[in-house]
Amino acid sequence: MAVEGAVVPDLRGRSPGRGAHLHPDPGCLALAEKRRAFPRALRVTGPLETTAVRALLESS
Repeated sequence: MAVEGAVVPDLRGRSPGRGAHLHPDPGCLALAEKRRAFPRALRVTGPLETTAVRALLESS
């Protein structure tokens, strides 16, 4: 889910609106960032910050 220009993890899958699935692998996150997949999947314009998702993946 995108909130104020950032990708926000929704671990319970309960937030309203569009979402995007991501494997729990930092390599998949890097590839998604490189391909600009989040803005397309979430149907937003411009880049999205992925700091919260990266922190979640690194803590797992």
